[in-house]
Amino acid sequence: MSRIILAIRCFFNMLFRGELSPRTLIDLKLVRKGPVPAPTTAKPAPVARVATASDGALQILAILQRDSRLVDFLMEDIAAYSDDQVGAAVREMHDQCRESMGQYVKLQPVIDGVEGTFAKTPSDDPNLVKFIGNVPARPPAGGILRHKGWRAARVTLPALSAKQDAAIVAPAEIEIE
Repeated sequence: MSRIILAIRCFFNMLFRGELSPRTLIDLKLVRKGPVPAPTTAKPAPVARVATASDGALQILAILQRDSRLVDFLMEDIAAYSDDQVGAAVREMHDQCRESMGQYVKLQPVIDGVEGTFAKTPSDDPNLVKFIGNVPARPPAGGILRHKGWRAARVTLPALSAKQDAAIVAPAEIEIE
């Protein structure tokens, strides 16, 4: 049991500190090479926030929540509502979402053709076209277009401020009476 605890302690030391603690080194019967840095009591300088790949996705989600309450709609259980009620709610939300997306992201079709007609693949890039149906081992040069696909031609999201946490899609709202 003590080896399991020691393994867990090593894991968390490396995860949160990037090195093993002096106590863990003693328990492992290891010696630290080189000078041991003296522990500092001063707070480290704040690290500038680095944008991550998910920030843009979360920012789009936050915009759609702000402009059309999309996240609220998706998180609500709509099983109790009739199709007419859901349809009426979705019509206005659709217009608001479409307007918001158009403001920040310009989308264009991957293949600009008529769905249901023959279309050639624009390139051999497997990211552009997904073959469906009875696909042979070697994909053909074309087939019946079932979905045009979408690509982002332009993305113009506003810059996140240093204080802004992209993970907060919508802040909680508290009314003061």
